[in-house]
Amino acid sequence: MNIGLIAHDSKKKLMQNFCIAYRGILNKHTLHATGTTGRLVEEVTNLSVHKYLAGHLGGMQQMAAQIEHNEMDLVIFLRDPVKPKSHEPNVNDVVKLCDTYNIPLATNLATAELLIKALDRGDLEWREYYR
Repeated sequence: MNIGLIAHDSKKKLMQNFCIAYRGILNKHTLHATGTTGRLVEEVTNLSVHKYLAGHLGGMQQMAAQIEHNEMDLVIFLRDPVKPKSHEPNVNDVVKLCDTYNIPLATNLATAELLIKALDRGDLEWREYYR
């Protein structure tokens, strides 16, 4: 399955730790990430990550395009709801597209852990039929 990884600057370390903790599950899937997040995850996990541009330089739009074409099965977007970003409209686009195309989306650590464990149990196999 294709998994999208996005993290605001203040959540990048959390994304690294999440990917370290669930490396055994993540390595069975294809990972896609915005530029800096992907590089940081690769550095600490040795997982292969397809990297888009940095989020604010078009990476969010690249991820959105994959969602729109039904090429993403799960998105983990660790965002900072307290400090708004200059590219906030792009953030909202990704969330809206996940809702529109029935892509499971986690925006915090608790939901990310639930989804990754569900993925490991096979609870998201319906995505293969949906495509």
